[in-house]
Amino acid sequence: MELFKAVESRRSVKHFDVTAEMPAEDFTRLVQATMLSPTSYNIQHWRFLRITDISLRSQLKDAAWGQQQVEGASELIILCADINAWSDRPERYWADAPKEARDVLVPMLTEFYKGKEQLQRDEAIRSCGLAAQTMMLAAKSMGYDTGALVGFDPERVAELINLPEGYLIGMMIVIGKAAKVANGRGGQLPIDEVLFENTF
Repeated sequence: MELFKAVESRRSVKHFDVTAEMPAEDFTRLVQATMLSPTSYNIQHWRFLRITDISLRSQLKDAAWGQQQVEGASELIILCADINAWSDRPERYWADAPKEARDVLVPMLTEFYKGKEQLQRDEAIRSCGLAAQTMMLAAKSMGYDTGALVGFDPERVAELINLPEGYLIGMMIVIGKAAKVANGRGGQLPIDEVLFENTF
């Protein structure tokens, strides 16, 4: 599907065909595309937790206040981020770059984030947002429907998935084939309310 068509037609789907399955090659292609999402200093904070266990899906649905798509979609991804990825062997992020670039960027990365907890967290959340949009648009271009969920009890979900120390949960993403057409858009703000030039 052409990019602008995918952008225009992507909607948050609530009802999925519970019989639809995503072939392994499609899933791999989708994750590989998502991993090309940009991150600051190429840190790649995101961690994708694929939920395939039926019992766990049911428990997660309960933690998401009964939202059926958590259980009914072909795929459920809990998009998380490692807040401390900036300090975890940062040389990995520039392993394929020329030595001259590595020698500059790795120390620069470390100094940029060191001691700045709010910035570390903000950066991890930004990375989740970029990855989520890449995943949803890539899925749409492949003929799948998606939905991003933040309506859940984060503490319960963290407990259920054994979220590691120093990680955060960005959102859940459901992927599959829509069983019911998504509702129409609730209302888009006019461009002159959201686009400004130079100053506000």
